[in-house]
Parts: sequence; C-alpha cells; structure tokens
Amino acid sequence: MCHYPVNVKYNVYLCVYVQVHPENEDWTCFEQTASLDIKSFFGFESTVEKIAMKQYASSINKGKEIIEYYLKELEDEGITHVPRWSPPSLSLPPPRPTSLSTSPLDLPKLVVTPAASIPLTANAEDSISQEAKQDSSALQADSLTEILAGTPEDKLDADYIKRYLGDLTPMQESCLIRLRKWLQETHKGKIPKDEHILRFLRARDFNIDKAREILCQSLTWRKQHQVDYLLETWSSPQVLQDYYTGGWHHHDRDGRPLYILRLGQMDTKGLVRALGEESLLRHVLSINEEGLRRCEENTKVFGRPISCWTCLVDLEGLNMRHLWRPGVKALLRIIEVVEANYPETLGRLLILRAPRVFPVLWTLVSPFIDENTRKKFLIYAGNDYQGPGGLVDYIDKEIIPDFLGGECMCEVPEGGLVPKSMYRTAEELENEDVRLWTETIYQSASIFKGAPHELLIEIIDASSVITWDFDVCKGDIVFNIYHSKRAPQPPRKDPLGAHGITSPGGNNVQLIDKSWTLGQDYSMVESPLTCKEGESVQGSHITRWPGFYILQWKFHNMPACSSTNLPRVDDVLATLQVSSHKCKVMYYTEVLGSEDFRLVNFSVCLFASLLLAICSF
Repeated sequence: MCHYPVNVKYNVYLCVYVQVHPENEDWTCFEQTASLDIKSFFGFESTVEKIAMKQYASSINKGKEIIEYYLKELEDEGITHVPRWSPPSLSLPPPRPTSLSTSPLDLPKLVVTPAASIPLTANAEDSISQEAKQDSSALQADSLTEILAGTPEDKLDADYIKRYLGDLTPMQESCLIRLRKWLQETHKGKIPKDEHILRFLRARDFNIDKAREILCQSLTWRKQHQVDYLLETWSSPQVLQDYYTGGWHHHDRDGRPLYILRLGQMDTKGLVRALGEESLLRHVLSINEEGLRRCEENTKVFGRPISCWTCLVDLEGLNMRHLWRPGVKALLRIIEVVEANYPETLGRLLILRAPRVFPVLWTLVSPFIDENTRKKFLIYAGNDYQGPGGLVDYIDKEIIPDFLGGECMCEVPEGGLVPKSMYRTAEELENEDVRLWTETIYQSASIFKGAPHELLIEIIDASSVITWDFDVCKGDIVFNIYHSKRAPQPPRKDPLGAHGITSPGGNNVQLIDKSWTLGQDYSMVESPLTCKEGESVQGSHITRWPGFYILQWKFHNMPACSSTNLPRVDDVLATLQVSSHKCKVMYYTEVLGSEDFRLVNFSVCLFASLLLAICSF
C-alpha cells in the first residue's frame, strides 16, 4: 500500500492464477483484486474513482479476452483436456514440449492478436526456453495461413499501406478490411477514410466488435451535430481569438502537427462565464478537426503516414483561478466527448515548466494510465527543457516559440483575464441548459443589510488551511473571518430583519450573537475584504489556533453623508435602491491539512484531473 500527500491510497492488483477450486480439484481458479481508498482529492474524488474503475474494468476485460483466446486456441487444436502439471524430475532435464498439452510453459506464448498482446517481464522471458519460442513462432505462422491465403480483394496494396497507414501486421490489415467492408454494406452515410477507421481499431487493440461499436456511435454523433462541416461553418467568437491560449505551430521533428497550449495563462473561468459550455465544446472540436486535416496534409508533404499530433502544454502561471469547479467539470465533459470521437490522435504530450510538486503528482496519476500512453508523456520541471535531452530533441530549434526561449514568433494568444464585462449572466447560461452555476459543491446565500450570512468551521489541529472560492452574484459585500474559542449558539431565525426586511430563511445563517463583543468573545483574523458585484474571490487562511472560525459575508453599507452638508437627492435615491435589494453570493469552502496544502496546491490537482481525463487519447 502506498501513501500519498493527497490521501489517496491504493493496493496493487493481486493476481492468483493457480488456486485449486475448493469443490472440484480439476478446476483452476483465477482471482484478481484491487482496492482504492480516496480520502481527499480536493473535490475530485468521484472523478478519480470513476477513472480508476474504468481502467480496472478495462484491465479485467482484457485479461478475460486473453484467457478466452487461449481456450479457443486449445479447442482449435483439438485439445479438450489438459493434464495437471507436475514438476519435472530434478535428475532429468525437462522434455522438449511437442504440443500445447504437454507443458504449461507454452500457454503464455500462444499466438495472440494485438488485442491480447501483453509484454512479459524480463524474468518471464528468461524462463521460456529457446525451443518454446521457436514452437510459438511456428504456431503464429500457421495461424496466419488463412489470412495470407485470402483473395486479392481481402488485401491492401503494400505501397498504399506504407504510404498512408504505416506498418500493419496481416492480422491488423485483415481487421481493417473487414470493418471497412462491414461499414460499406450496412452503414448509411459517409464512410470514413482508412486512417480514421484505423484509429478506432487501435483504440480497442484491434478488437473488431468493440471498435465497430464506438466507431458507429461516433459516426452517428458526427452526423447529428454536422461535425464534418464544422471547419466551414464554425467561426470562433472574438473572445476566443483573444483569450484562448492555444494554437497550431508548425510541426515536430517527426512531422506531426504541433499544438501549443499555454494553460497557465488561460482564464478558464472567464472563458466559461463569457461563452458557456457549448461554444467551448465547438471550439475544441474545431481544433481536433483541424488536427486531422493537418495530419492528412503532412502525410502528403513528408511521404509517410502521420496520424496524430504533438501537444506542448506550458504550465507557467498556473494558479488558483484554474480551480473553478464548474469550469473544471465543464472541461472534463468536453474532454470526454473528444476522447470518444478522436481516439489515438495524441502522439506525444510535452509538459513544460511544471511545478516542483508535479513529480509527486505524477507518481499518483501514472498507475491509472496505460503503459503505452505513459510513453507519450514527457515532463520538464523549471527550465530543464532547455538543456540536452530537452525540447530540441523533439522540436527543431528554429521553431521553438519565443516565450520558451526560442527565436520563432508564436501566434498563440498571450491570454490574460477575460474582462467581466464579457461575462454572461447565470440566467443566460441556464437558458442554454448549461447550469454551471448550480453545481452541488457550491452553496448560495442571500445577504441583507443587518443580516449577514455566516459559516462555522471547527478546527481541531492548528496550522490547518481554510480555503474559499466565492462569486458575488449581486450587490457589494464585505468578507470577514473571525475566531472564537467557544461555539456559537445554533443559528437563529429572526422573523424580521433590519428595516422590516423579511429574513430569507434557509439560505441565510447568522451565528455571531449580538451580545458578543469583538476582541473579547471573538476576534478578527483577516482584514476585511470589500468585494464588488461580479467579482470572483479565491483565498486561504492558515489557522494559528484550534477552535471555531466564522466566515462572514456582510452587506456593504454606503458611506455616511457628511453632517455639514445636506445629502443630494441622487445619493438618497441610490441608497434606498441598494437597501431595497438583497445581495447574493455563491461559495465553496474546504479545510486542508497544512502538509497537503504545501505539497499539492489546487492548480496541480486540477491538472491531475485533466491529465487523467486525456490519458486515453
């Protein structure tokens, strides 16, 4: 069992292959177990759990396919019974195996389709004799006889394969032809190119049934949403052109199109608030469609098959504004759509200027990522990418962007904060069925003059960290944090608030009793923070003492008029107008251990969730 700073624990898979069945000694049992215990992952526990279960279920299904494949091979050989294995005599060398039924050592080396190919460890390979390997090679050659003996229509031209598809085994070539033929006979509509079909086959390890299922779903999705015409019909809004910090930039050394994403400079929350999820989704889809088009062009230019692209992610500037939960969940949903419809399109992921704690995070995330996918990730912390073995190994020096120390001017926008004047209202987003404001992790509260909203947090261990993230949806408020050694009384519900305003009830809680004296019964631990309507505030406080902390959102009073001057009519009307309306905030708070907060900050946890989501591309 491994222990990580973010309180995620997991057990490595436990496999038992040769346990005798308790009721029938002629049966052999196979067991595989694993456990995952997620105590805290900064609000993403359910996401991590779903991804872990998805990966584990995929592993179990693949193991089942391998076992069924072996059994089918035995049946094809006419073997219906395998005698129980017994260790050979120590005085005599083991006999050379002559059939699948003579030694269990042959079983791991049976002919395996790419869907069932699993690399053996060095010890396992050493344990297999040279004779067994030769026999396995002979069996593999026999298993391909039917494919090789097929009609010319069942084969692809060798030059065509080399020029547009890349290296394919006879088995893979057969899978491609069969799936394409099935689409031509049954599918109504546009038939995708061989390169596109091949991506789905590779995504399912050339299991035709599974590849056919996800490909048909994707084709239906493309037809419903007219994705084939997206590049001709979609025009990015100006806010995306100015503030979306991503764009295409030449190609890498392998001829793959290069996409650069300056994630640390992107205002994720501002883009979601200004555009909504639908526009962001269409923009991301247009990026993927453009990537496919560039792959086709580069295939023609370089004279070799190029089916995927390289993504360079710059994390400089990553901070707490990237943690906005509704925005993160919207991005995860977008990535889920991309994963289902653009498999095997990410050839390499270069992560630059990663935070120092990223290696710790990578240790946590990597067990959930397939080994072949892990090879696509290259992570550089700080300025390590500038030396030998760095970026120049994958990108020509002449096209390294200027913001990474190169001499090539990059047209990717620099980003920055999206002006709040571009934000759309919550009502406008809800009308589009994009309810990013109503995520369950956020709570809403109404605030009246004389009736603040207060939240109680009990701290057991000193040096804990209280974090908050709130938006001022309406009106102006003052945010305070207080500490008390004694617990406040249960929340009271006044029938009438100040100035005859009815108490809002369930979404307004008052804890500090009017009889309490500031400095005696409770103390202020942070300076008051005045927040205007439309502002988004994130922050944290390291607690010095155990006890009870009270977070307070208070109505912001208008400045009092000078006693020497009569108030203007406009000032009086403005004061009455503000007093007659309630303020509204939406907030989320969390308490972290100081060690967790220091080792794994919010921004890195956000990137972990995104990393887990894109690992299947």
